[in-house]
This record gives sequence, structure tokens and C-alpha cells, in this order.
Amino acid sequence: MARRAEPSHGITVHLDRILAARNMTLTELSERVGVTQANLSILKNGHARAIRFATLTKLCQVLRCQPGDLLTYDR
Repeated sequence: MARRAEPSHGITVHLDRILAARNMTLTELSERVGVTQANLSILKNGHARAIRFATLTKLCQVLRCQPGDLLTYDR
């Protein structure tokens, strides 16, 4: 099986850190946001190629955070 190439972007997702700070599981977040665990896992592990603004909005609402708390740009 071919190894996946590293993302061509410099965006880091901090979902794992925020979940830990909120003492929340990926399963609970999935249920509250309405996004599958598989898709949240892809996002959490930095393998997502895109995120809908509606999903980002819901994540921020549920996690009580700002988009900048979830995503950072690394040069």
C-alpha cells in the first residue's frame, strides 16, 4: 500500500488538545456536532483536505472556542 503524501498546506489542527481541555471524547463531539467520528478523526489527525464553514461553526459552538483555537498556520 502506498504511503500518503504529507499535506501540501501548513495548517495544524488542534482538535485533540481542545478535546482534552474540555474533557470530551471524539464520540461525544461527533454526536453533538453531527459529523461522523471518521470525518472528525481525519480532521483531528491532520489529513483533512477541506472543512466546511458550517462544520467549523458547529465545532466552535460546541467547543466554545474560536477558529484560531482549532487551526493554526505554520510556515
